[in-house]
Amino acid sequence: MKTYTLAPPDNFGALPGGYSRYESSRAVIFPVPLERTTTYMAGTRNGPAAIIAASRNMELYDEELACETFLKCGIATLHPMDTQEGPLEKVFAELHTTELNLLNDGKFPVVLGGEHSLTAPLVSAAARKFPDLTVLQIDAHADLRDCYQDNRSSHASVMRRVVEICPAIQVGIRSLSVEEAAAIPKLPTKIYWARDIVHAPLNTWLPLVLADLSANVYLTVDLDGFDPAYVPATGTPEPGGLDWYQVTSLIREVAAMKNIVAMDVVELLPQPGDHASDFLAAKLIYKTLGYVLCRA
Repeated sequence: MKTYTLAPPDNFGALPGGYSRYESSRAVIFPVPLERTTTYMAGTRNGPAAIIAASRNMELYDEELACETFLKCGIATLHPMDTQEGPLEKVFAELHTTELNLLNDGKFPVVLGGEHSLTAPLVSAAARKFPDLTVLQIDAHADLRDCYQDNRSSHASVMRRVVEICPAIQVGIRSLSVEEAAAIPKLPTKIYWARDIVHAPLNTWLPLVLADLSANVYLTVDLDGFDPAYVPATGTPEPGGLDWYQVTSLIREVAAMKNIVAMDVVELLPQPGDHASDFLAAKLIYKTLGYVLCRA
């Protein structure tokens, strides 16, 4: 795959060239500033740039894993994709092709959104490479409408499109429509409601999630899955969400027991003066790369 990567200090983590070249990196950051179907607060197109900017200020040593993750895996950063021109279907086709090429090159793709609608073509690509696939969604919203505002590709319909490709496990859900509630029993999805897990010990629900997942897992993280006390900078923040250690513990255990093949982090809506949300997103990505690619 012919690629053009960002050089330091403009890349993820401001990593030096020896650890951020495409050819030698196992992880590839793919910024996708997509914002086409947003229906409430606009600004998710600024999410990828904010995450990369925050990443330049992270400590690169992971105290939990006792290593500098980038030294073990290498992290390349692609130039942002042009998502604002042309039909949405064309954007999705390019997303699908790029993701599949990354997977075929043996890379671990990390897509930075942008709105959540981008997940469906990414999952479609992953399912071509890994037929035994389940999507693990961390989110406040079910996103299972068949159509929203006359658009079947809406961010509010993304998981409906996903479960047409493969099963999904949805964690942290606490907002949905009556249409979605009626459809859930008929769909290949299982929901772990936020109300049932946020105050429960991890060992009462995390093993159940692991048992529900197939061998290969695609991870999609909508940042509003976190409680807005941790991530206020999202388009539709919902009270009552997950905390940092619940999310990272879940990802750590999934990475240990399953094969996470790719991930996306979506729906950051950067706000002036709120650097914590941007930083959490960057740190979550780096932490996940450590769990997935730097296991002993």
